Amino acid sequence: MRRSDQRRDAVFALYQRDVTGRELGELLAGSKEFTRELAEGVDLERAGLDEEIARLSRGWELERIAALERSIMRVALYEMRFRDDVPTEVAIDEAVNLSKEYCGADAPGFVNGILGSAARELQKASP
Repeated sequence: MRRSDQRRDAVFALYQRDVTGRELGELLAGSKEFTRELAEGVDLERAGLDEEIARLSRGWELERIAALERSIMRVALYEMRFRDDVPTEVAIDEAVNLSKEYCGADAPGFVNGILGSAARELQKASP
């Protein structure tokens, strides 16, 4: 299974947990290692990721952002911040592609804008 597919599975597990309240462990049963690592990592860092999304999405309350878009951005931001094995460009590209496939027409631009701002901040903070 490709990493793209595992990333999608992590996004959907996080989305389902948000929408249904089911336990993440139950939703990840039988998942590949990369899927579990992403979903569990996002779960651990969720508060910080949500703060960053809220700060970067000027004029938007976090709760107004669709649950699937939030999950997509959480996974991408987690990869950008905490995974050295995933280039920033790949995290953004994968997130935009997921939003193109599964979200509304405005979602890809919104997701790209938020993640692009995060990437610029990361680049400025790097020595």
